[in-house]
Order: sequence, then structure tokens, then C-alpha cells
Amino acid sequence: MGRVHLAHLLHFLIFMPATSASAPGKGILFGEHAVVYGRPAIAVPIKQVKATAIVRPLINEHSGFVRIQAEQINLDSTLPDLSENNPIALAVRSTLDALKVNQPPAFHLRISSTIPIGGGLGSGAAISVAVIRGVSSFLGKSLETERISELAFDVEKLYHGNPSGIDNTVVAFEKPVYFVKGDPSEFIDLKEAFTLVIADTGKSTPTRDTVAFVRSAWEADKQKFEALFTAIGECTKRARQILTAGNPTDLGPLMDDNHFHLQAMGVSSPELDNLVVTARQEGALGAKLSGGGRGGNIIALVRNNGDSERIKATLTHAGATGTIVARVQ
Repeated sequence: MGRVHLAHLLHFLIFMPATSASAPGKGILFGEHAVVYGRPAIAVPIKQVKATAIVRPLINEHSGFVRIQAEQINLDSTLPDLSENNPIALAVRSTLDALKVNQPPAFHLRISSTIPIGGGLGSGAAISVAVIRGVSSFLGKSLETERISELAFDVEKLYHGNPSGIDNTVVAFEKPVYFVKGDPSEFIDLKEAFTLVIADTGKSTPTRDTVAFVRSAWEADKQKFEALFTAIGECTKRARQILTAGNPTDLGPLMDDNHFHLQAMGVSSPELDNLVVTARQEGALGAKLSGGGRGGNIIALVRNNGDSERIKATLTHAGATGTIVARVQ
């Protein structure tokens, strides 16, 4: 082995070890869709699920070579072979641009995730944030959380078309957030933790599609949809007061109201409604769809762990393909 190659190898082994970064899922408590039209929304990190990016140096490849693997979506490619419209490739390229790195040391990026895809739990935002953190850490450079969120927001545009920015914000900062599009984010200091049971319908509709549907419906009947957005916004404002006062069990009726308005908006589905009703009948304090709708997940507010396990089992029996018990604190 030549001296130059040996020195190159030692440099990677000593100075550029493998790095790992992760980001949680998210759940929207209140305000989905209305948040796109200037009303507030509240979202919380769901830390029981996460996306992980592992970056390892590739010793025998040339500078600038990047291999990306994501088994969950059957992706195994090099960066140049991925189009500009590939979200993971955009996350990598945006990170390199932000760090002003034109020719990075060769590396292998491996992505895994326990967050259901297309279920309204922020899978895309979590993957973007994990990738941005992992690549920047591998290169020995740090980015402020606000900058990570901004880069992830650019990727969100590919996923959602006209995103509000709430997903990347709550995922990057990993804190409950009261969010109004265009305003500085307001993080909520929870006075009391609470428990959610999340149930997956097993059906997914891209958020981009439901956002586009709501846009068309709003343009066709602005009076109706503005009233719905405002009603949802009022639920969200009241929910913030409850959370900061430390009475999370009082959120239940507001969740029910929010779901009613989302039904009127046309973004629920029989599968979502079935799980919502089932959760309420089994003793949940409130339940609603969470995310884009037309499939994906519901969230149900429960009193304690005993309730959560019973409600979780009942939702599975009612057709949920997956359930998560999430403690929000």
C-alpha cells in the first residue's frame, strides 16, 4: 500500500468515523389544513418512532462519491443518479450547499425509519432532518437547529406542494409548538404530560393530494372553508390555553370538534371515522384524524396507561394496522 493511500486511509479512520443522527415523528394535535391558511396549529414530537441516518466514510471511493440506501423505500443509488425531485437527494445536496462543500469525502448514507410512510406522522420531515444532521455531523460542521428546519422545509415542498412549515419545525426542535405560518414559532411549555394512542388505518393518501383538494374546495366555496378554518383555529387557541394551564384532559372535546370540522372539509374517510368512533366508545377523552387525512392515523387522548392498552387493543380489533402509545411531555 502506497504512502499516500495509507495516509488517506488513516485520515478517514481517525478523523471521520461513522456518525448517526435521528429525528422523531410528529403528531398534529390541532389545526391541520387550516394552518396553511393562516390559522394556528399545535403539533408535538412523537418520540416513540424516529428516522435515523448513519453516515460512514467510503475509503476506496473518490472524493464526491455518495451512496444512499433506504431499504424502507427500496432505494439504493448514488447521489448523481437521483433526480432533483428526489427528497433525500435534495436534503443531501442542500446540506452540502449550506456547508459550502463542493466535493465531500466519499460516504455511504444509510436511512432507516420506524415512522409509517404517508400516515401523517411526519415521516418525510423526520428523514430530512436526520439526513441533514447526519451529513453535517459527518463533515465535522454544525448547523443551527433553525437552519436545519429551513433546509427540511425546502424538502417538504416536494412532499406536500404547499406546506405550512409545522412538520419540519416540530421535528427539528423536538418540542411541542404553537405554529402560525409566517410567524416565529412559539414553543409550548407543557405543565402536565399526557398520553395519546395513535392508530393507523393502513391506507395512505399523499398529503400533497389532500392539500391540493382543500385548495380547490376553498377556491370553489371560500365562505364555507374560511368559516371551517376559523372554527379550527379557535379550537387550537383554546387548546394552547389548556396546555399551558396544565389540564390536558380538557383537550378531549376540542379534539372531537376539530375532527367534526375536518369531516365537513372532506378530508376524513370511513376508515378514519370508524377508528375515531371506536376510540371514543372505548373511553378515549377525545379523538380525531391527525395529518393530511383521507387515510393515515387518528390520535386519541386517554387517561392513563391502563386505558391506553385497552383502547389500543380495541382499535386493532376494529381494523387498525398499527398502534403507538405516545407519552407527550
